[in-house]
Amino acid sequence: MLTVETSLKEAMTSIEGSLGVALVDYTSGMALGTLGGGKDLDLSVAAAGNTDVIRAKVRAMEMLEIREDIEDILITLGSQYHLIRLLGGRGGNGLFLYLVLDKARANLAMARHQLKRIEAELAL
Repeated sequence: MLTVETSLKEAMTSIEGSLGVALVDYTSGMALGTLGGGKDLDLSVAAAGNTDVIRAKVRAMEMLEIREDIEDILITLGSQYHLIRLLGGRGGNGLFLYLVLDKARANLAMARHQLKRIEAELAL
């Protein structure tokens, strides 16, 4: 099992093209841990903003009466992928991993696979 800190380090080192990663509580919008980022990528601000994305999608699913869990949400920009993976089980309710990737260097399918593996090994 990986700690939060170790999980974030694992995401940054094992996922090609990683620019930043955060573990976020979407009930409060607070980042519980961040790694990477920089002056052009404030992960704390992104954590709060992506909380609104999740809340909006959950509301839309309720209105549509979709009774499935969200695995992940992908936002594609010109030069980046922003991947939001909601955590399930073992106390993960209300938490998500947020990963920002350099689009030119990342393999999206592998990044999703690696993030799922990291989620499974994360000890909360």
